[in-house]
Amino acid sequence: MNSKKLIFVGLVTLLFVISACNKSNGSSANGNGVKVTIFHDPSCGCCGLYSDYMKRNNFDVEVRQISNLAPIKEQYDVPNKMLSCHTSVVGDYFVEGHVPVEAIEKLLSEKPDIRGISLPGMPSASPGMPGRKAGPFIIYSIAKDGSTAEFMRI
Repeated sequence: MNSKKLIFVGLVTLLFVISACNKSNGSSANGNGVKVTIFHDPSCGCCGLYSDYMKRNNFDVEVRQISNLAPIKEQYDVPNKMLSCHTSVVGDYFVEGHVPVEAIEKLLSEKPDIRGISLPGMPSASPGMPGRKAGPFIIYSIAKDGSTAEFMRI
């Protein structure tokens, strides 16, 4: 009986996560087949959900599962205060964390002279994350000198 309850609770939790992602992360944005490579740990479930989110928004997603992300974050020079659980590469830019497609589309359309953008941490209700949105998502730009500034709020 306990194993049946455990399976039931697991299934309910999975359905909740999927439902939360679909409700809070549904977007009319369109990646237009732009190639994005997402580097994440094979055991990270939210990174898989983020990859699915990007696919649903018409990005051409390549997933590279690696256990040690430190070399990727070092290669793209992602500042420590901007870190999250996965790093994506879109064109000449890195995208750190659970960044909504609206910010990626702004990045690609404006083509600023920066290294990348980040939504640090793993904010509740951001794409791929369950929960309720507690406030605006603040996406930061990372300049070539490593300084950061607000890129946009969603």
